[in-house]
Amino acid sequence: MSPTELRTITPTLETQADEPYYQQVADEVALFEAAAARRLPVLLKGPTGCGKTRFVEYMAWRLQRPLVTVACHDDLTTADLVGRYLIAGEGTIWVDGPLTAAVRAGAICYLDEIVEARKDTTVVIHPLADSRRVLCVEKRGELVRAPESFMLVISYNPGYQSVLKEIKPSTRQRFVALDFDYPEAALEARIVAIEGGVEASVAQRLVKLGQLTRNLKGEGLDEGASTRLLVHAAQLIGAGMAPRTACTAAVARALSDDPEMTDTLDELVRAVF
Repeated sequence: MSPTELRTITPTLETQADEPYYQQVADEVALFEAAAARRLPVLLKGPTGCGKTRFVEYMAWRLQRPLVTVACHDDLTTADLVGRYLIAGEGTIWVDGPLTAAVRAGAICYLDEIVEARKDTTVVIHPLADSRRVLCVEKRGELVRAPESFMLVISYNPGYQSVLKEIKPSTRQRFVALDFDYPEAALEARIVAIEGGVEASVAQRLVKLGQLTRNLKGEGLDEGASTRLLVHAAQLIGAGMAPRTACTAAVARALSDDPEMTDTLDELVRAVF
């Protein structure tokens, strides 16, 4: 450690005051609470926009724990997660990364789309995700022990897995895994109506559109319309946009740039609305 180091900076974390809207689908809330009680890490699997992030936000509020969310990407380094030294005046300061800050605060740390991160980066979570529950901060020669309230949560979309982007067994088998998917039609319509601020009949049509686009998965689309996209369309309709215009912008154009596919999606929009 540098003799001119000034201080350590750890971000202040707070719990969320307002309850996020989340509609329970199965037994995911009870499973998450049981994992939290036993200090077990959790892996969320499911397609994009099906509610994984909202679920974590809701559980953080329900358990009254701060939440730190990290959107993983190809260039995410260990230093981005753990922390780094920075020059400050004539000395240096250590700034905790989001993972270290979450461990120190006993928060929930949510690593979203973990498969997007570099393999040498994700290895740092292994000691946190087993019985040791420690974070090794190599640059400081420090072992940060996780308090009982700390919880590690990761997520990924199995539909985008490939040989180059998959969770290694040594990582996967440290976690309790919860499967997520789009809700059944009636429940999804209820979610779209509440979140989008539209009437039930409009929400039902939006869900019908979503189901039609999901039938195109593997036929020119990697993924059909997510619940998130349907909520976006509902919000545009609620703001006064015509349904076809809203669905074209929030669903059809969001799903594809291919001219033939966008024509097909436009036809689906016209068929439903």
